[in-house]
Amino acid sequence: MTTNEIKSSKGADCIFCKIVSKEIPSSIVYEDDKFFAFLDNNPVVKGHSLLIPKEHYVWMHEAPDELIAETFITAKKIINLMIKGVGCDYVQIEIIGKDVPHFHVHLMPRYLNDNLPQLKNIQYENDEEIKTFASKIKNTPM
Repeated sequence: MTTNEIKSSKGADCIFCKIVSKEIPSSIVYEDDKFFAFLDNNPVVKGHSLLIPKEHYVWMHEAPDELIAETFITAKKIINLMIKGVGCDYVQIEIIGKDVPHFHVHLMPRYLNDNLPQLKNIQYENDEEIKTFASKIKNTPM
């Protein structure tokens, strides 16, 4: 999907917006006036859920700061429900966001001994490359 296709997928064409409006069925795990959480259709683990704001934002950085803060406060509520409800040890959180162009948070119940693979570490080529990446991020105007 190109950047232009992602930008044009707002609102009526967004599968998550259709789930929020209940045009598409889902297994709801949480809902309030601003947020909606449901079981992922392609789970990594049982109980893997997606938390989304009801208002459409393609990327997290496009959402207002207050909504981002509220997203993580809501995620904490759901995490506590997951720990109590399914008995997991902790909940792994990921924000990937390129598969469905609607800001969403993955909440995955995890167990200390589940032996699920983690992201693989990469290596920078050298110290100069490390400095270059740090400088590109640090010195970019906000």
